[in-house]
Amino acid sequence: MTAAAGVDRIPVELPAGTVTVSADHVRPPSAWATIAVAHGAGAGRTHPFLTGFAEGMQRAGVATVLFDFPYREAGRRMPGPAAHAVATWRAVLARLAERGSPGPTWAAGKSYGGRMASMAAAEGVIDPAGLVYLGYPLHPPGDPAKARVAHLPDVRQPQLFVSGTRDPFVDPHVQLEQAVASCQDARLVWIEGVAHSFEGAGRPRDPARLGADLAPLVAEFLRERA
Repeated sequence: MTAAAGVDRIPVELPAGTVTVSADHVRPPSAWATIAVAHGAGAGRTHPFLTGFAEGMQRAGVATVLFDFPYREAGRRMPGPAAHAVATWRAVLARLAERGSPGPTWAAGKSYGGRMASMAAAEGVIDPAGLVYLGYPLHPPGDPAKARVAHLPDVRQPQLFVSGTRDPFVDPHVQLEQAVASCQDARLVWIEGVAHSFEGAGRPRDPARLGADLAPLVAEFLRERA
């Protein structure tokens, strides 16, 4: 059997009115969980890293949803207000609940997309089974004083942080380790020798492969918490 796939248009309520965002749904046979995956600040849902990660999750039996935030849908390169991203997360998980997605539904994101999910969960706007961060952007590179951590202890769901040891967004490492320790239920997995997009010496250059390589450890965490 092959996976069932489809493109959705999801309405998102913003202060200036309703917009729609695109979402790609793939449901493999006998899927036991669902994961919604948001993109980073500079790339949309079709970036090879995300599609590679999604394909890896599908091979593990997890249904996937890749979606765009409104600024990407509108063709802009810079993120809009955080409230717009939080509203988008609300709309995406609401749509998945309407569709009756298989198993527990998780929220995940690359960099910015994951941070926006954590804010939505901390505010109680979304209630996923848990959250997965692929390269959490703890602070701007070279500026650890601007750590984005105050809300993380308010996230009550399980959280998985996957970060590279050469990622400038989490240097010094102890800052991320302390942030994870402050959470209610969180795990940190370091990927040795890789940077923010999980590239590094001796690693494949194909971003789709880099994304796919992370899927097994994420799927294992989901199974542990199922």
